[in-house]
Amino acid sequence: MKDPIEKLFSRLENEFDLEHPEADHTQRFLDKLNNQGELPLIKADKQWRRLWKPLVGVAATIVLLLTFVFNTSQETSRDLASVSPKMAETQDFFLISINEELSKLQEEKSPETQQLIQDAMDRIKVLEDEYELLKTDLTESGDDSRVIYAMISNFQNRIDVLKYTLEQINITKQFKNQSNATSNTI
Repeated sequence: MKDPIEKLFSRLENEFDLEHPEADHTQRFLDKLNNQGELPLIKADKQWRRLWKPLVGVAATIVLLLTFVFNTSQETSRDLASVSPKMAETQDFFLISINEELSKLQEEKSPETQQLIQDAMDRIKVLEDEYELLKTDLTESGDDSRVIYAMISNFQNRIDVLKYTLEQINITKQFKNQSNATSNTI
């Protein structure tokens, strides 16, 4: 008696496919398996080589943008002190003077002087905003002497506003003292 396998072969003898597969048959088969997720990708090296160029381009773009942002933010913060050491001394002098006058003004704060002080602080805020615009102009103009003069004038104007306010407070105090003295004598 013939073996069952031999029977099978004898029965299917003329039905076997004897043709050779196409040249890319193995690759197509592996691609189908890879798409099903049953085998890891064989072409990982080729995929990495395809991806690194766009990734390097994105990284270079990010570096350029960061460089641009940091350079522009440094340029906009240019002030009088950045012009020269003498101008730095001048700016320091004015800032110290302004801070002294502001502290004197705060010492004089009372209900009677509150409105005068508030008006002065509003005018100082306007002058500070103008100074910020002058800083931008200084950056754009490249140390133009007119802009430098305007910055120094701005500092002087702030001091003048503070001194004038202190004078007005002193006048108000004197008037109040005189009014109190006259009302006490009557």
